[in-house]
Amino acid sequence: MNVRMSVVALASMIVAPALSAQIGHVPQSSPYIDLEYKQEFTLYGGFYNAGSEKTGVAPGNGPLFGARYELRVGGPASLTTRFQYVNSSRTIIDPRRPQETRVVEADAPWPVYLMDIGISVNLTGQRSYKRIVPFVNGGLGVASDFKSGADIGAWKFGTPFAFNFGSGVKWVSSGKLQVRADFSDHLYQIKYPSTYYIPASDGSVVLTQRQGDSDWTNNLSFSLGISYLFFR
Repeated sequence: MNVRMSVVALASMIVAPALSAQIGHVPQSSPYIDLEYKQEFTLYGGFYNAGSEKTGVAPGNGPLFGARYELRVGGPASLTTRFQYVNSSRTIIDPRRPQETRVVEADAPWPVYLMDIGISVNLTGQRSYKRIVPFVNGGLGVASDFKSGADIGAWKFGTPFAFNFGSGVKWVSSGKLQVRADFSDHLYQIKYPSTYYIPASDGSVVLTQRQGDSDWTNNLSFSLGISYLFFR
């Protein structure tokens, strides 16, 4: 009996420290770290690469600045909302003029504003891998130039619906800050007025009837931002 108890005691003395070391070692060596904060606010800047369309009158490329709010809604998914400003310009034309003098202003300042709401999903779940969190997102919003009227050629940008989707990566610090990089695509429609199909004095037209009255454009952007994390 005493021998049995001695063996059990000796085994306990050997196994217990080993288990203790294992329990304390695994979390420290794991590359995964739980994401504790449920909300984040991000300020960012980048570049907007506007998609091409057949007349060249839509707002073009330019620097992009924006703000994003993100709220975790369950598991790896978060509700996101963004407001973005694009410092772009465009070409203004008068379709009534002959083709050689059709351009009224070649580089007119024409900011575009993008507002959307969507869902973002962390690909590593509610954890980071070595403080890195890749993600994908998508949503729906609008694009607008906030101009009430049309230009001299009767063209206007308006406020079209804008579908967006993208991906990116976050680097989460040990504190309340993170760095994130985003790649996005905004898909919206450019429409053309009837004046673009009417012949000018030299017989030229901006568009023929076969070319249609609208274009869907893919508008790509890349941005880098700093996020503040809050509310565990």
